Formats: sequence, structure tokens, C-alpha cells
Amino acid sequence: MRILGIDPGLATVGYGVVDEDAGALRLVNYGIVTTPAGMPLPSRLQAIFADVQTLISSYRPDAVAVEELFFRRNVSTALTVGHARGAVLVAAMSSLDAGRLYEYTPMQVKQAVCGYGGADKQQVQHMVRVLLAMDREPRPDDAADALAVAICHANGRLLADNTIR
Repeated sequence: MRILGIDPGLATVGYGVVDEDAGALRLVNYGIVTTPAGMPLPSRLQAIFADVQTLISSYRPDAVAVEELFFRRNVSTALTVGHARGAVLVAAMSSLDAGRLYEYTPMQVKQAVCGYGGADKQQVQHMVRVLLAMDREPRPDDAADALAVAICHANGRLLADNTIR
């Protein structure tokens, strides 16, 4: 199974592509797509939409797993990230068959990758490196988070509860 994990953001969208076969994970690719700060919001969302469709077309995943939005204080940041997340979800839904798009909370991702839902970024990056047998920890953080989302899906935790219908 090929999984495209996505960590949505307005300035930076992280992506990670992982193949899973009989429990074995293999890194395919990872990286980020960006939008410039000076670009109007609708143009940034359109660029994110197009970039996600290109990723899906290029890698042909069996599933797309997207991290859900989590914020503590900054509501305006949450709103812009929510816009970007919406562009990601619409791009994925328009490119995939129904039932192949999944969502995971940050806590579910950390639990699946580290065994602890309160793990910090360094712990997540370290475990992503170990689980994918990488020479070094993936950078930038957004790409590492996207790989963690893909690993979470590959681990098969709570799949039935996370399908977007």
C-alpha cells in the first residue's frame, strides 16, 4: 500500500510518501510545497490545491492521510491553516475514489509513531528516522510530520474511525 501523508499549512505543506508491505515500511519520498507570504490568500489556496493534485498524480497513493488541525492560542493562525487544510482535503477528494482519504489528530499520530500521544517534535522525528531506516532525521519539520502521518496510517490504528466519506 502506498500512503501519502500530508501536514497542511498555508506557507508550507509537508508531504511524505511511504510504501507499506506486510508491516514493512519503505520511504519513497518526502518534502514540502510552499506558497509566498505576499500572495493573496485565494491564490495560495489554489496553489496548494494544484500541488496536492500533482503529488497524487505523481505518486498514485492508495490512501492519503491528513493531519487534523490543532491549535492552542493563535486563532488567526488556526483559521489560515484551516483554509489550507480545506484546500488539501478538496484536492484529495477530487483526485481519489471515496474512502481513501483519512484524518488523524496530532495525538493519534504521536501515539502511532512514538507510543506516546504527548511526544515532542524531536521524539517524532527520531522515530520517523528509525521506522523508515533513514540515515538522518527528516527535515524540515513539516515533511517529518507528514511522514509521521503516513506511518500512523500504515500502522492501521483506528482506520475505520478516520475515513472521510
